[in-house]
Amino acid sequence: MSASLHLAVRNAAVLTTALARTRGHDLITRPSFLAMSGPTLLRVLAVRPDPDPDDFAELALLVKRAEARVVVEDSFNTIDGAALGLTARHLPVMFRPAHPAPPPALEVREVRTAREWAVAEQVVVDGFPMPGFPTGNALPSALKDRAGFRVRTAWREGVVAGACLTVEADDAVGVYWVTTLPEHRSRGVGRALMHAVIDEFPLPMTLSATTAGLPLYESVGFSTVTRATWWSNAG
Repeated sequence: MSASLHLAVRNAAVLTTALARTRGHDLITRPSFLAMSGPTLLRVLAVRPDPDPDDFAELALLVKRAEARVVVEDSFNTIDGAALGLTARHLPVMFRPAHPAPPPALEVREVRTAREWAVAEQVVVDGFPMPGFPTGNALPSALKDRAGFRVRTAWREGVVAGACLTVEADDAVGVYWVTTLPEHRSRGVGRALMHAVIDEFPLPMTLSATTAGLPLYESVGFSTVTRATWWSNAG
């Protein structure tokens, strides 16, 4: 696999591991995948392009037994989720080499206190959205104390209008949950967040884009590495 895809998957693995531990969920680590198993979500991340047959058999058993929502992220497109009764959608995995960006046109603040973290987390829960994850469990405040994890908020007209999470690991930065509240959309909030994180980190960056976010990310210098398959049991 390409070096940029390797960075993206490694970064996602760091996030998955941290979320499992801070949410108090089970973390299953296998050569081919990581799985975070909680009461409302079984979240699986493929970490190799050549899944081991035994690992796939275990993954099939995990999916079969899951009573929660199931999401399997496969950036290598080698897992047959249809055989597990799952439905596919495809999202671009994007990469941006390190080079400067303009300063943000809106105020962007790094979250530093527990209260600020709760506000930012509520923005993500409301704006992304993250069903099944109330404030306190979507982005647990314990992440604030983990090296390399930062949350930022964007402000517009004196109020918090958006938020995002960054994870610095393996000489790259992953950008997650770039969120704008509905009443502030199409006002440059997402662009301000992206310019702020690009300006702060002189490092390569990775992210997974939604269809709505793709034009923004392309405009600030990201390019698509591959289209990952996201398998789920949700419509």
